[in-house]
Amino acid sequence: MNQGATRPETPREREERRVLEAELAASPVRGQPLPHRPRNFRPDPDAAVRALGGPTIWMRRLRAIEEELDQHERQLDALWHELAEEDPDDFAARWQDLARTWNFARVNELIERHNRWFPAEARLAMDPRTRDFVRINGRSYQREPLDADWILERWPANRLQALGVDVDDRG
Repeated sequence: MNQGATRPETPREREERRVLEAELAASPVRGQPLPHRPRNFRPDPDAAVRALGGPTIWMRRLRAIEEELDQHERQLDALWHELAEEDPDDFAARWQDLARTWNFARVNELIERHNRWFPAEARLAMDPRTRDFVRINGRSYQREPLDADWILERWPANRLQALGVDVDDRG
Protein backbone atom coordinates (compact mmCIF):
# COMPACT_ATOMS: atom_id res chain seq x y z
CA MET A 1 0.00 0.00 0.00
CA ASN A 2 1.47 3.32 -1.04
CA GLN A 3 -0.20 5.46 1.57
CA GLY A 4 1.06 9.00 1.20
CA ALA A 5 3.96 7.97 -1.01
CA THR A 6 4.25 8.89 -4.66
CA ARG A 7 5.99 6.55 -7.02
CA PRO A 8 8.02 7.62 -10.04
CA GLU A 9 6.25 7.79 -13.40
CA THR A 10 6.99 4.83 -15.65
CA PRO A 11 7.92 5.24 -19.32
CA ARG A 12 4.58 3.73 -20.32
CA GLU A 13 2.63 6.21 -18.16
CA ARG A 14 4.72 9.07 -19.56
CA GLU A 15 3.87 8.00 -23.14
CA GLU A 16 0.16 7.63 -22.32
CA ARG A 17 0.11 11.13 -20.78
CA ARG A 18 1.87 12.58 -23.84
CA VAL A 19 -0.66 10.97 -26.23
CA LEU A 20 -3.62 12.17 -24.15
CA GLU A 21 -2.30 15.73 -24.02
CA ALA A 22 -1.79 15.73 -27.81
CA GLU A 23 -5.33 14.44 -28.39
CA LEU A 24 -6.77 17.00 -25.99
CA ALA A 25 -4.95 19.87 -27.74
CA ALA A 26 -6.55 18.87 -31.07
CA SER A 27 -10.02 18.23 -29.60
CA PRO A 28 -12.80 20.41 -31.09
CA VAL A 29 -14.70 20.44 -27.77
CA ARG A 30 -11.78 21.54 -25.60
CA GLY A 31 -12.90 24.19 -23.13
CA GLN A 32 -16.60 23.85 -24.05
CA PRO A 33 -19.32 22.19 -22.02
CA LEU A 34 -20.42 18.84 -23.36
CA PRO A 35 -23.78 18.88 -25.11
CA HIS A 36 -26.82 17.58 -23.26
CA ARG A 37 -27.72 14.11 -24.51
CA PRO A 38 -31.40 13.39 -23.87
CA ARG A 39 -32.30 9.83 -22.97
CA ASN A 40 -34.79 7.78 -24.94
CA PHE A 41 -37.19 7.67 -22.01
CA ARG A 42 -40.48 9.29 -21.29
CA PRO A 43 -42.51 8.20 -18.28
CA ASP A 44 -45.95 7.02 -19.30
CA PRO A 45 -49.10 7.72 -17.28
CA ASP A 46 -49.50 4.01 -16.50
CA ALA A 47 -46.18 3.98 -14.65
CA ALA A 48 -47.23 6.93 -12.51
CA VAL A 49 -50.52 5.27 -11.59
CA ARG A 50 -48.78 1.95 -10.79
CA ALA A 51 -46.28 3.77 -8.57
CA LEU A 52 -49.12 5.15 -6.44
CA GLY A 53 -50.04 1.61 -5.40
CA GLY A 54 -46.66 0.99 -3.78
CA PRO A 55 -44.48 -2.02 -4.53
CA THR A 56 -45.88 -4.31 -7.19
CA ILE A 57 -46.82 -7.93 -6.53
CA TRP A 58 -43.56 -9.27 -7.95
CA MET A 59 -41.56 -6.91 -5.71
CA ARG A 60 -43.47 -8.05 -2.63
CA ARG A 61 -43.02 -11.70 -3.66
CA LEU A 62 -39.25 -11.27 -4.14
CA ARG A 63 -39.09 -9.64 -0.70
CA ALA A 64 -40.98 -12.63 0.79
CA ILE A 65 -38.57 -15.04 -0.93
CA GLU A 66 -35.57 -13.17 0.50
CA GLU A 67 -37.08 -13.11 4.00
CA GLU A 68 -37.86 -16.85 3.87
CA LEU A 69 -34.37 -17.53 2.57
CA ASP A 70 -32.79 -15.50 5.39
CA GLN A 71 -34.85 -17.39 7.96
CA HIS A 72 -33.80 -20.78 6.54
CA GLU A 73 -30.15 -19.70 6.47
CA ARG A 74 -30.23 -18.55 10.11
CA GLN A 75 -31.92 -21.77 11.28
CA LEU A 76 -29.69 -24.07 9.25
CA ASP A 77 -26.50 -22.31 10.32
CA ALA A 78 -27.46 -22.59 13.99
CA LEU A 79 -28.41 -26.27 13.61
CA TRP A 80 -25.18 -27.05 11.70
CA HIS A 81 -23.01 -25.67 14.51
CA GLU A 82 -25.18 -27.16 17.24
CA LEU A 83 -25.19 -30.65 15.71
CA ALA A 84 -21.40 -30.55 15.23
CA GLU A 85 -20.88 -29.82 18.92
CA GLU A 86 -23.31 -32.39 20.29
CA ASP A 87 -22.73 -35.39 17.97
CA PRO A 88 -19.07 -36.02 17.07
CA ASP A 89 -19.57 -39.60 15.87
CA ASP A 90 -22.61 -39.40 13.62
CA PHE A 91 -22.52 -35.77 12.45
CA ALA A 92 -22.31 -36.38 8.69
CA ALA A 93 -25.16 -38.90 8.54
CA ARG A 94 -27.44 -36.84 10.78
CA TRP A 95 -26.70 -33.62 8.88
CA GLN A 96 -27.45 -35.27 5.52
CA ASP A 97 -30.70 -36.70 6.94
CA LEU A 98 -31.68 -33.27 8.18
CA ALA A 99 -30.87 -31.75 4.78
CA ARG A 100 -33.02 -34.35 2.97
CA THR A 101 -36.00 -33.79 5.28
CA TRP A 102 -35.80 -29.99 5.58
CA ASN A 103 -39.08 -28.36 4.55
CA PHE A 104 -38.72 -25.72 1.85
CA ALA A 105 -42.40 -25.91 0.79
CA ARG A 106 -43.33 -22.26 1.41
CA VAL A 107 -40.25 -20.68 -0.19
CA ASN A 108 -40.32 -23.12 -3.11
CA GLU A 109 -43.96 -22.24 -3.77
CA LEU A 110 -43.00 -18.55 -3.84
CA ILE A 111 -40.10 -19.34 -6.19
CA GLU A 112 -42.38 -21.37 -8.47
CA ARG A 113 -44.90 -18.49 -8.61
CA HIS A 114 -42.07 -16.03 -9.28
CA ASN A 115 -40.72 -18.12 -12.16
CA ARG A 116 -44.18 -18.44 -13.68
CA TRP A 117 -45.52 -14.90 -13.34
CA PHE A 118 -42.54 -12.54 -13.09
CA PRO A 119 -42.08 -11.93 -16.84
CA ALA A 120 -45.68 -10.81 -17.30
CA GLU A 121 -45.91 -8.85 -14.05
CA ALA A 122 -42.62 -7.00 -14.67
CA ARG A 123 -43.42 -6.56 -18.37
CA LEU A 124 -40.14 -8.21 -19.26
CA ALA A 125 -39.12 -7.78 -22.89
CA MET A 126 -38.54 -10.71 -25.24
CA ASP A 127 -35.26 -11.41 -27.03
CA PRO A 128 -36.22 -12.23 -30.64
CA ARG A 129 -33.02 -14.22 -31.22
CA THR A 130 -33.48 -16.63 -28.33
CA ARG A 131 -37.30 -16.36 -28.16
CA ASP A 132 -36.98 -16.05 -24.42
CA PHE A 133 -37.24 -13.18 -22.00
CA VAL A 134 -34.27 -10.85 -21.77
CA ARG A 135 -31.68 -11.46 -19.11
CA ILE A 136 -31.55 -9.13 -16.13
CA ASN A 137 -27.99 -7.95 -15.45
CA GLY A 138 -26.77 -10.90 -17.50
CA ARG A 139 -28.69 -13.47 -15.44
CA SER A 140 -31.95 -15.31 -15.95
CA TYR A 141 -34.90 -14.04 -13.93
CA GLN A 142 -35.69 -17.63 -12.89
CA ARG A 143 -34.71 -18.85 -9.44
CA GLU A 144 -33.80 -22.41 -8.58
CA PRO A 145 -35.95 -24.17 -5.99
CA LEU A 146 -34.21 -25.03 -2.73
CA ASP A 147 -33.40 -28.63 -1.80
CA ALA A 148 -30.93 -30.78 0.14
CA ASP A 149 -28.16 -30.03 -2.37
CA TRP A 150 -28.62 -26.31 -1.67
CA ILE A 151 -28.11 -26.99 2.06
CA LEU A 152 -25.11 -29.29 1.63
CA GLU A 153 -23.44 -26.85 -0.76
CA ARG A 154 -23.51 -24.10 1.88
CA TRP A 155 -23.12 -26.22 4.99
CA PRO A 156 -21.19 -29.39 4.08
CA ALA A 157 -21.46 -32.54 6.16
CA ASN A 158 -17.97 -31.86 7.54
CA ARG A 159 -17.83 -31.61 11.32
CA LEU A 160 -14.47 -29.79 11.39
CA GLN A 161 -15.82 -27.03 9.15
CA ALA A 162 -18.92 -26.73 11.32
CA LEU A 163 -16.73 -26.35 14.39
CA GLY A 164 -14.62 -23.72 12.62
CA VAL A 165 -11.44 -25.80 12.77
CA ASP A 166 -8.99 -24.92 10.01
CA VAL A 167 -7.82 -28.18 8.41
CA ASP A 168 -4.24 -26.80 8.16
CA ASP A 169 -4.14 -26.08 11.93
CA ARG A 170 -4.66 -29.71 12.99
CA GLY A 171 -0.92 -30.37 13.05
